[in-house]
Amino acid sequence: MPAETVTPRPASTILLLRNGANGRSRGEIEVFMMVRHYEIDFSSGALVFPGGSVDKGDQQIAGQAELYSGEAGLDAAALSFRIAAIRETFEESGILLARSRGSNIPVDAKQAGEIEAAHRTALCEGRTTFAGILADNELLLALDELVPYAHWITPEGMPKRFDTWFFLAAAPPAQAGAHDGRESTDSIWLSPREALAGGDSGRFKLPFPTTRNLIKLGKQPNVKAALDDSRGKPIVTVMPVMTRLNGGRQLRIPAEAGYDGEVFEVGAA
Repeated sequence: MPAETVTPRPASTILLLRNGANGRSRGEIEVFMMVRHYEIDFSSGALVFPGGSVDKGDQQIAGQAELYSGEAGLDAAALSFRIAAIRETFEESGILLARSRGSNIPVDAKQAGEIEAAHRTALCEGRTTFAGILADNELLLALDELVPYAHWITPEGMPKRFDTWFFLAAAPPAQAGAHDGRESTDSIWLSPREALAGGDSGRFKLPFPTTRNLIKLGKQPNVKAALDDSRGKPIVTVMPVMTRLNGGRQLRIPAEAGYDGEVFEVGAA
């Protein structure tokens, strides 16, 4: 008798981007990534982009237009994905994509650092709400800074499944970010080339969707080009069809999704 199909949980992630100015990634685009804690039950030990599940608080904020700016006309579900992306990024990295009321520019690094020091731990521990932080600090989430990039759904047959939207966003100036030490144990800015090389060498553990999106991102020369290329582009949903092979798995994805192929071998099952 076939196992019951698990309903995927809504989730979001952000590829925070900046232009590399120093070291080995000078002249390349860089993305903020984190190493998931080895005790986490999903993608443990993997190098990933910040993100996580949509929660009830995100859905409540979607109904409070006074707490965000931009993205008029989106329904509550679409708003919730964007709100969750910004909240999870703040929880996991301390980087805050928001504006002060009446301002058109992101909160600066000093203000973001003060908000992080005062509220990040309490938010992660459930002792405060994201809506409360926004209201108390007179902030608006900068939803219009997010550019939809990809939409992946975990294959059927997996015990834990996610329906995940990937967004691109330019990192606010001087907000460097840092892992939380709880869900992630390390964080780094690096070029897609460096991340992929680390996956090939065994330095990093890269989930399949992360690998494919890094390859796609690595084709862009800078942040502006990446954002411009994706803005307004149709998103093809990817739900890989998995076939188990001797010693590994084969994943089939839509060729039109733009990941340079349709069938991929992904190693041990």
